[in-house]
Amino acid sequence: MKLTILGGGGFRVPLVYGALLTDRGAERVTEVVLQDPDERRLHAVTRVLGEQAAGVPDAPAVTATTDLDEALRGARFVFSAIRVGGLEGRAHDERVALAEGVLGQETVGAGGIAYGLRTVPVAVDIARRVARLAPDAWVINFTNPAGLVTEAMSRHLGDRVLGICDSPVGLGRRIARVLGADPKEAFIDYVGLNHLGWVRALRVAGRDELPRLLGDPALLGSFEEGRLFGADWLRSLGAVPNEYLHYYYFNRETVRAYQEAGKTRGAFLRDQQARFYAEAADPAVSALRAWDRTRAEREATYMAENRESAGAGEREAEDLSGGYEKVALALMRAIARDERATLILNVRNRSALSALDADAVVEVPCLVDASGAHPFAVDPLPGHAAGLVCAVKAVEREVLAAAESGSRATAVKAFALHPLVDSVTVARRLVERYIEVHPGLAYLA
Repeated sequence: MKLTILGGGGFRVPLVYGALLTDRGAERVTEVVLQDPDERRLHAVTRVLGEQAAGVPDAPAVTATTDLDEALRGARFVFSAIRVGGLEGRAHDERVALAEGVLGQETVGAGGIAYGLRTVPVAVDIARRVARLAPDAWVINFTNPAGLVTEAMSRHLGDRVLGICDSPVGLGRRIARVLGADPKEAFIDYVGLNHLGWVRALRVAGRDELPRLLGDPALLGSFEEGRLFGADWLRSLGAVPNEYLHYYYFNRETVRAYQEAGKTRGAFLRDQQARFYAEAADPAVSALRAWDRTRAEREATYMAENRESAGAGEREAEDLSGGYEKVALALMRAIARDERATLILNVRNRSALSALDADAVVEVPCLVDASGAHPFAVDPLPGHAAGLVCAVKAVEREVLAAAESGSRATAVKAFALHPLVDSVTVARRLVERYIEVHPGLAYLA
């Protein structure tokens, strides 16, 4: 079975390959094709994968190519993990936004809109090529902003594109761990959009254990989100938000922390990964050890500014091991082997969330089998959450319209309507400045 990874020179690809090496069932991946326009990055990641596979019997064969069409032909699964504009583009997104006093995070606020405007045209081209060259393939989208990009691709691939994110899984795992429950035995009632969702219940043997957590200040202070948001705020919400909602609920504090940081997250990752790729090019160096060392530093510093502004301390050791690759493997197994699984995915809403239309991509629990992902119907969101979800989905739709039409005015509208921008004047300046620094936005006229 052939798996194609677009963005195959990306830093997190070894996580996916490591998960594949543990899979020994029928209908397993036997061939991995890495596709990336950057031959240097492909060479480095191929070296890492080669070291990972050493001594593993029947490890999936790995090939690399810069040819997109060649990579897609014959694929059963396609992972889309591209980064349009690279980490330099992310660093620009952050700096431009922070200069205007608004958030530049890659999936949230102005930074997420800029990244989406660059990425959607490329993702749509990929979706069209998949439909033509590998019409029976399932596309699993890793590319951020994951919900927005999945929705753009779904307009050409329907339900054969599924978006994944490890944030809901990690949140559910942390809550279960604090409550002394086995995450594998718990049902996580999670609903929202990508990077904009809430855990409203965690059921074990049919019993909701979340009230026990919300009623115990000691338990609330013992895990990352409890420290990040504070016990009082979580009790007020009656739910546990995805960590990315810290950008909304504590926006001013977060923007200030990012402005005062010596280096933005994108710039940090750009410089860190440049060192890794240079090191991995040296045949005398173990590419796998260099990757492991770089990954540990990357995970430990994740959302560091948010944790610092909230006084949340360091990340727990259990949360430094990734997770999205496990979701991807479980998703592939469910489809390829008809192993029914319940996973939180980015899928077309159908009728799951009453506040949004059928084609809106939402992030909800789904039953997955050989025919794909089937979202569970979920209880309506409370007013404050429904309002935020609808507002951000409206912005996403403006981003999609701008990408399709090339309209600069529509791009301005997308920025201006976002709750974390809230100024038409600032939105106009953001669009002008992003067009100046990103060649990929020249299509906005």
